[in-house]
Amino acid sequence: MPSGFGAARGRRGGRWKETARRHSLLPLRVFLGVTFCYAGIDKLTDSAFLHASGAGSIGELMHSVRDSAAVPGLVDLALNSPSGFGYAIAIGELAVGLGTLLGLFGRVAALGGALISLSLWLTVSWQSTPYYYGNDLVYLMAWLPLLLAGSPLLSADAFLAARRRTP
Repeated sequence: MPSGFGAARGRRGGRWKETARRHSLLPLRVFLGVTFCYAGIDKLTDSAFLHASGAGSIGELMHSVRDSAAVPGLVDLALNSPSGFGYAIAIGELAVGLGTLLGLFGRVAALGGALISLSLWLTVSWQSTPYYYGNDLVYLMAWLPLLLAGSPLLSADAFLAARRRTP
């Protein structure tokens, strides 16, 4: 085999690996963005969720997890205004999802997603046994790479950064 063939093949493989490395967070960004948009829209359109009491309401959910939460004070805070808390979570999830999908203020969106996931883990899913059955901890961990890396590719952040660099 001529030496040039192996070298060309290595360069192509190197380009592919570099491209894969640069785009590796895109599937995670799309998944989290779509999931959080869906969660926010689902809450906003659920006729029962945003009520202070009743079956399927945020108020009932908060009352049911109050005694098993790692931080009952967070639940008490939510119980001061269950409907307001429900709207805050739903709108927060929607904003985080859209920011993540668009790559607009990517680190801020990831921080918001991580904080929402952390608060839900410490309240709603804390009683899950074993701990890995609760999905909020997994979401929290999934937000961390996006919090660290931001949205450097195919994003509003990248577009705005390129515009700032162009004279």
